[in-house]
Amino acid sequence: MSNDAAEMDHGPGLPTPSTHSDDREKGQMLRVKPQGESGRSGVHPWHFIRISFKSACKASTLCSVLWPVVPAALAVRYALSNHHILIFVLSYIAIVPCASLIGFASQEFARKVPHVAGIIVDATCGSVVELVLFLVFLQSDNPNNFYIIKAAIMGSILATMLLCLGVVFLAGGLKREEQTFSDAISEAGSGLLLMAGVVLSVPTVFRQGLAGMGIPTDQLESATLHISHIISVLLIIAYLIYTYFQARTHHGIYDAIFEDDEQREASSRRKPNAEDMLTMTECLIALAISISLVTLLTIGLVGQIEHVIEDTHVSDAFMGLILVPLVEKFAEHITAVDEARGDRMNFALSHVLGSTLQTALFTAPLTVVVGWALQKPMDLIFDIFPVVMLILSILTVGKVLQDQKSNYLEGMLLLILYLSIAVSAFYYPFTGPVHGKAGGEAGGEPHRA
Repeated sequence: MSNDAAEMDHGPGLPTPSTHSDDREKGQMLRVKPQGESGRSGVHPWHFIRISFKSACKASTLCSVLWPVVPAALAVRYALSNHHILIFVLSYIAIVPCASLIGFASQEFARKVPHVAGIIVDATCGSVVELVLFLVFLQSDNPNNFYIIKAAIMGSILATMLLCLGVVFLAGGLKREEQTFSDAISEAGSGLLLMAGVVLSVPTVFRQGLAGMGIPTDQLESATLHISHIISVLLIIAYLIYTYFQARTHHGIYDAIFEDDEQREASSRRKPNAEDMLTMTECLIALAISISLVTLLTIGLVGQIEHVIEDTHVSDAFMGLILVPLVEKFAEHITAVDEARGDRMNFALSHVLGSTLQTALFTAPLTVVVGWALQKPMDLIFDIFPVVMLILSILTVGKVLQDQKSNYLEGMLLLILYLSIAVSAFYYPFTGPVHGKAGGEAGGEPHRA
């Protein structure tokens, strides 16, 4: 069959898929790829420190400059335990270099396995900071933290889908008139994301629709909690099917797309030297160190949020919807921005959209399931404002991705949309319960600038 005929069979914009059946038969699906080899083995401390600090790009290197803040944050947390705002600020900043190292180490690890497996590993490791934050919030006895978790779930999806995607389009568009990407990648933005957003909204619509029908509050809350549990299990199943779809049944299609991206980049960009790569062992060590530090810093950060809300009068909605997601996502998606600058838009979009889907289909429902196991009333009931913004944002992103082209104008418009939501969240009144009272009652008045 000719290439033109093959393209017609598999849809516009898709490279001819490769089944890689020979590789499967030979058991090479998990072999280290040549471009992932470092030329070394084991652990070399000097190379490990130098490469980890240098990281993947200039932006990651700037994040590495913040490493001295990490011991400072841990020291202040124990030595000056009453300085809540200082502990919060230092912990907030200290998470950035740790999250950057998680992103870099997972990217290096992804180079050593097949393309699709690498994307899945990269997205999974990138969500570690987010997952740790949610689980630490869940373990806290502060009732306001349940509201902040739910706001952070919505904020995390919005930050990835609008802020990160906007920066990706802007960074790639400043050097080129426009960039193109495969419709197989953009399909996740218009189809899967919309499905995930609608399913996440079901408990909220159910709760709001029956709120004025005279049903006892306890009965309605119990029914909504059961619905949230069932929907969370269904979402996790959907994520597993999506992962299987990428890694097995449609592995050849996605692999061909990523290979096409690499060939395009090779003509305009020098391949990294083997000496500038981590070994497999060093990748695992970097992930272990960074994840451990993120956990310690997150525990300190979450412990100060209640005091920060009370002392600064920052609303709990702004804290959950904007501030918490920013620290999880800031360093995680530097890799995607670097890929967009290198004209690897399929990689960049799969990174961004994969992370968004992982939050909606896996991280958020897993938090509910863990709360269920711990007998904590964690559900999927959100405020109407973030739910509406989520659905409208998904529709907007789907429309932007529809033509498989991007430019800096679309990037700027996505950033403006995110900033508009952030400004609205800043003026959002206190909502969650604080010390058993409604947030607005505890704070005295709705939040003002």
